Amino acid sequence: MTTRFLRRQRGFTLVEMVVVIVIIGIVSGMAAVFIGLPVRSYLDTAARAELADIADTATRRIARDVRLALPNSVRVGGNGAYLELLLTKTGGRYLSIDDNVPGNVLAFDTDPASSNPNVFTVVGAMPAGVQAIVPGDFIVVSNLGGSPPVDAYNCAAKCNRGTVAAVSGNDITLAANPFLVADPVLRAMPSQGSRFQVVTTAVTYFCAPNANGSGTLQRFSGYAIQPGQPVVAGAAPLANAPVSAMLAGQVAACSFGFSNLANVQRGLVAINLMLGAPNSSSGQISLVQQAQVNNNP
Repeated sequence: MTTRFLRRQRGFTLVEMVVVIVIIGIVSGMAAVFIGLPVRSYLDTAARAELADIADTATRRIARDVRLALPNSVRVGGNGAYLELLLTKTGGRYLSIDDNVPGNVLAFDTDPASSNPNVFTVVGAMPAGVQAIVPGDFIVVSNLGGSPPVDAYNCAAKCNRGTVAAVSGNDITLAANPFLVADPVLRAMPSQGSRFQVVTTAVTYFCAPNANGSGTLQRFSGYAIQPGQPVVAGAAPLANAPVSAMLAGQVAACSFGFSNLANVQRGLVAINLMLGAPNSSSGQISLVQQAQVNNNP
């Protein structure tokens, strides 16, 4: 007699599979509602924080350069799209003929004649470290700006900017003495306190905003100092500037302003910056920064 064992095969029925799929759909929907919204909100908040950090870093960098600008060297052009300044790194006191002590006097007059008109002595300790004066730097005295015309940008008239050729101890040798001119009308003015500033380079900030948030904010430096302000980023000297960098992208709006009153020791530079695309989930960040610039040479 043969005994057969019958095994019942069990599996998922179609109804059971449908029920499971429905349950998974319900759970997924609940997860999307209760987890997706907080995650999206976190991502949007992080994006806004990143925009705010970029805007703050960019405006702080501009404000720092403005505070280091040579007195009366800030100028805004291109309908507020361009900000230019002459960047200083240090300053000091030069030996004057009125000091009546041994050393090389910075000559402003041909009478009496100087035995070494291209050399002058720095009074006190020489700047050191990152502030050390090196060949290629510019020595500027009494920069009064365009009115009266004693302007470090323009050496065609009264030139008050000399190029450092060498430094030895406390003596600075200029490539040529621009202050020493026989004609008193064309002669640059000595500083009342025998002070000089050291300029390293011209700096230009260029705003190229776009309403859809795809604009840029750029910085140019190291180019030749020009009498007229360069206001075309795609042409010389900005196009071939030795140093250029993008400070910020996603620029929707950007502009510079400069308030400078006659006979006032300080001017005020305004920086307006908006980052982000309109109607985006991360929104737009607007930042306004103001920086004082010293106008007392």
